[in-house]
Amino acid sequence: TYHTQDATSTFNFVVPKKEINMVPDMGKWKRSQAYADYIGFVLTLNEGVKRKKLTCEYEVSETVEKLLGLLDTLNNWIDETPPVDQPSRFGNQAFRTWYTKLDKNAEALVSALLPADKQAAVPEIAVYLKESVGNQTRIDYGTGHEAAFAAFLCCLCKVEVLGAGDQLALVFKVFDRYLQIMRKLQKTYRMEPAGSQGVWGLDDFQFLPFIWGSSQFVDHPTLEPRHFIDEKVINDNHQDYMFLECIKFINEMKTGPFAEHSNQLWNISAVPSWAKVNQGLIKMYKAECLEKFPVIQHFKFGSLLSIAPVNP
Repeated sequence: TYHTQDATSTFNFVVPKKEINMVPDMGKWKRSQAYADYIGFVLTLNEGVKRKKLTCEYEVSETVEKLLGLLDTLNNWIDETPPVDQPSRFGNQAFRTWYTKLDKNAEALVSALLPADKQAAVPEIAVYLKESVGNQTRIDYGTGHEAAFAAFLCCLCKVEVLGAGDQLALVFKVFDRYLQIMRKLQKTYRMEPAGSQGVWGLDDFQFLPFIWGSSQFVDHPTLEPRHFIDEKVINDNHQDYMFLECIKFINEMKTGPFAEHSNQLWNISAVPSWAKVNQGLIKMYKAECLEKFPVIQHFKFGSLLSIAPVNP
């Protein structure tokens, strides 16, 4: 479903770079092969996880195991890099030390995922990994960084080290583990939300787990959207549903009435069906993330995710 071209032979790998430098460039992005591939990837996974629990049975390939190992490495570096004492409460400088480790080692980490005949793709794919964990200057994290991680996985599919059989493991194992580590980064280094819309955004940091998480709930026999703010429902079911893991984390991080600190999510709880929630979130993701210049100006394009227009 992701392979628009043959394997690696058809790509001339490059180091990805920014192409969207001004607001008028946004049209170029929306018409690009990268946009079509990215949204196609998100929607393919959305279909793949429909009606399925995190705890269901699925295949875990060798590449997925290696990806989990890579994420374990990032996690261990957090443990080795405690926050430093500093006057400002937010944006702990130790994040930069942690990030430098990733910056130095990203190519080696990606190299370990690819067979010998695909090593030429390493410098291109490693860029998306480096972009996926937050910004080292501003010590912030947002949906653009999350998108870079999805792009990283999409690239691994395009060079065919991941395949259609990996869909469930990509969301339930790899992306879920990525989320856990991002939450740990956000907490440990008190990262700022990047370009947050405050109370009017869906969430300070993430978006994709709400899309895929709502898809998991489609046609659920008992749990409706109105139930996800119920503490007992969250505690009893979060290990099965990504959406509830997200709500649980918000509740741990924020105080006060849910309707006040997470107004958009509160509104979603009034939607009658999960299928409607899922469709609404996809629309919102396109409008609030993928079509917003402040998010997309940082996106990088290469041979795998190309700025070239989609072939008509």
